[in-house]
Amino acid sequence: MARAPEEEHPQKAIGWAARDKSGILSPFRFSRRATGDQDVTFKVLYCGICQTDLHYAKNDWGTSIYPIVPGHEITGIVTEVGSKVQKFKPGDKVGVGCLVGSCRSCDNCCNDLENYCPKMILTYSSTYYDGTITYGGYSDIMVVEEQFAIQIPENIPLECAAPLLCAGITVYSPMKYYGLDKPGMHVGVNGLGGLGHIAVKFAKAFGMKVTVLSTSVNKKDEAIGRLGADSFLVSREPDQMRAAIGTMDGIIDTVSAFHALSPLISLLKTNGKLVTVGLPDKPLELAIFSLILGRKMVGGSAMGGLKETQEMIDFAAKHGVKPEIEVIPIDYVNTATDRILKSDVRYRFVIDIGNTLKA
Repeated sequence: MARAPEEEHPQKAIGWAARDKSGILSPFRFSRRATGDQDVTFKVLYCGICQTDLHYAKNDWGTSIYPIVPGHEITGIVTEVGSKVQKFKPGDKVGVGCLVGSCRSCDNCCNDLENYCPKMILTYSSTYYDGTITYGGYSDIMVVEEQFAIQIPENIPLECAAPLLCAGITVYSPMKYYGLDKPGMHVGVNGLGGLGHIAVKFAKAFGMKVTVLSTSVNKKDEAIGRLGADSFLVSREPDQMRAAIGTMDGIIDTVSAFHALSPLISLLKTNGKLVTVGLPDKPLELAIFSLILGRKMVGGSAMGGLKETQEMIDFAAKHGVKPEIEVIPIDYVNTATDRILKSDVRYRFVIDIGNTLKA
């Protein structure tokens, strides 16, 4: 049982951090808070690399607080729990996703939508309740309040569970909210990267027909043969796109590059829904006429709340949904980020923190 925080000394931690907008990461020593009454402390074993990590490391969105220890797809083993913790005990498998705090009193928090809380505290490069800066999972230990920790099912390897805590919930949440989770429905997945490939797997687990859309035919064999998609459309081929007009109940758009929405909207049936989860670096054009003809909808979605994230990972465990990953040592992280920018990964890098991050 942990003592009260004021009786404890901060815990020494090591990690890799970006110190300026060059985005280059290097070893970094810092402190985690002592384990409080409601805290779970765990040894980090794996951490996925999300493209958001790259944006924050380079201050692309103008909100970065340096030094930054990135990482919000974090899994490990519990080493200590506070006296009031009920869900976890030492030895349990645990994970942390994109947030570590919220106000807990707004409408969103009261409805299990902490991910939309105006005072949401991000896992890294954010200001915690006590005024300290949060540090992410490219580090050896994490301390998090029990409410913001996710129980990892025993039958999911920790390295596979890590990307589900961001990429997985980012595609699962809109499928559930927008009703794109019914057996027999036809859903399109635009883009076959870190988000898109998991969207395909969840859609198939829901029992839906899945069509992958991509700008190149290069991923067709993999989309169908390896990931289980039913069909494949090259979005730059007009004949293929015309043949698919009005055939889809919904599309999960995972593409972060600038792209046209009208061709995607044309693929939707009446009442169809185009849901974007990517983050293009400039505004996309939306032709309202294409929405009116067919009572179609364009929506968005960001991550998920804690309850839904737990639901997602339990569903993944039950249905065998696992991301395609490439496990790397921590000292490969800068090379990995360069490869991500070149779309040279199938489909998610996961850092082996436990075996490669040394003091």
